[in-house]
Amino acid sequence: MTDQQISIEVAYATPEKQALLEVVIEQGTSVEEAIAASGIVKRFPEIDLEVLKVGIWNRTCKLSDLPKKGDRIEIYRPLIADPKEARRRRAEKAKDEGRANKVTGGRA
Repeated sequence: MTDQQISIEVAYATPEKQALLEVVIEQGTSVEEAIAASGIVKRFPEIDLEVLKVGIWNRTCKLSDLPKKGDRIEIYRPLIADPKEARRRRAEKAKDEGRANKVTGGRA
C-alpha cells in the first residue's frame, strides 16, 4: 500500500448472508467506485445502487462522496416494515391481551 492508497471496508447483508470486504483504493476514489472495486456486486447481483441507499459508518452519503482511511461503506436494503407501524401493532396487541393499561399504555 502506497501513501496515496487507503484501506476501507464495504459491507452488505441479507437475512441469509453478509459480507464485509476490505478494499485498498486510491485516495480520491468515490464511494461508487470503491463499491465497484470491492466486487461486492458480483456476490450480490441484486444490489442496484440507483435504488439502494449507501452510507459511511451508519450515516447516509452520496455515491460521489469520498471515503477516508478506515471508513466502512454500507449498502442499505429497504425496510420490510415501517418501524412506527410495527410498534403501534405491538402496543395494540399488548392492550388487547391485558399486558398493558388501555389508557396510559403502561404495564397493567
